[in-house]
Amino acid sequence: MRQAEPEGAVSGGVRMLLRLEGLAVLLVSVAAYAQLGAPWGAFAMLFLVPDLSFLGYLAGPRAGAATYNLAHSYVGPAALLALGAAGGVPVALATALVWSAHIGLDRLLGYGLKYASGFAATHLGRIGPADPW
Repeated sequence: MRQAEPEGAVSGGVRMLLRLEGLAVLLVSVAAYAQLGAPWGAFAMLFLVPDLSFLGYLAGPRAGAATYNLAHSYVGPAALLALGAAGGVPVALATALVWSAHIGLDRLLGYGLKYASGFAATHLGRIGPADPW
């Protein structure tokens, strides 16, 4: 039996649109990174860094959701991108593009921002297998 969607989760065409938006962010971020000429080894090393935010779940679901959402919101990479562009700091630009590519892939795969009720409850709907209990 499938668990109910979290309150506030999107569904249907809106969910699909948000996932396609994630694909667009991923593709644009990777293309911009290539144009920047930054090393692909750095891209590979940095790509999963936002997932270190999972460690917040060691302090419970509320703290876990807060740390995950902080690392998986476009606000951080957008601010870093602006800082890098305004200050002419290529490493900030490259890092922001890797960060946004990571978020884009997550959104494409259906991993949305988390609710405090648990890791599986996201704004894009429930993720993972249904709870058998």
